[in-house]
Amino acid sequence: MTTVPFSRRALLRACVVSTLAGLGALPLAAQAEDVLRVSAIPDEAPTELQRKFAPLGAYLEAETGMKVNFVPVTDYAAVVEALATRKIDMAWLGGFTFVQAKIRTNGTAVPLVQRAEDAKFTSKFITANDGIKGFADLKGKTFAFGAPSSTSGHLMPRYFLGQEGLNPDKDFKNVAFSGAHDATVAFVQAGKVDAGVLNASVWDKLVEQKKVDPAKVRVFATTPSYFDYNWTVRGDLDPKIQAKLTQAFLKLDPANPAHKEIMALQRASKFIPTKAENYKGIETAAQAAGLLK
Repeated sequence: MTTVPFSRRALLRACVVSTLAGLGALPLAAQAEDVLRVSAIPDEAPTELQRKFAPLGAYLEAETGMKVNFVPVTDYAAVVEALATRKIDMAWLGGFTFVQAKIRTNGTAVPLVQRAEDAKFTSKFITANDGIKGFADLKGKTFAFGAPSSTSGHLMPRYFLGQEGLNPDKDFKNVAFSGAHDATVAFVQAGKVDAGVLNASVWDKLVEQKKVDPAKVRVFATTPSYFDYNWTVRGDLDPKIQAKLTQAFLKLDPANPAHKEIMALQRASKFIPTKAENYKGIETAAQAAGLLK
């Protein structure tokens, strides 16, 4: 996997996504602890992930005194594997990918912080089909989840569908995986599927950016809340660096003009400490859905 040096010019290169195997070719110098290698689950388009990270990366460089490199990946599993094999130092994970990372690292992965919004996260079920008013109307319809390892685009919606008495694999005509939240909206908007589900944050952003017409694509249900995204580091990262990173996130304040763009792009009112225990419910849901092996 190619390590992309952080800069705004990296926006032009963000679409070049390498394979996980390439991570093994990183020079030893790039793995020194004066370089912080950061990645994120690809829950949106690569260019959007880089755009969101750009100001945050500059801020973390200033706060830690380290060079910050953003490492794009092809899929959710690649982030988990990269963290477990010390090819990256920190990652933006969903609740389910954190559970996977915890298991893959024998419990050593450390969740540092989450947005306040992630303590009460939700998913939105959407449709452009006038005949779909509620969950019962999904029977016999086509449906799109996001990525298979997505907390808010697959695991928790699947779990809550089960609470409504629906088994997607048996009750839906066809189940597709779009790969990302914005792609799910595109599927529904284009009529490729009758309905889909994505996280509430991305839905709100797409509506604000007028990339979806809520008069045509509408929300017909919202899940109960659950814990979701967090910033996680590999367990053997220097504790002093972990402390610097935690403090850097916690002091971000949207009322501070220097922090405003960072917080807006992260869609965060503030960052708060988190802990592995917060994701027990996600692990239970994954086990119930048969998604943990």
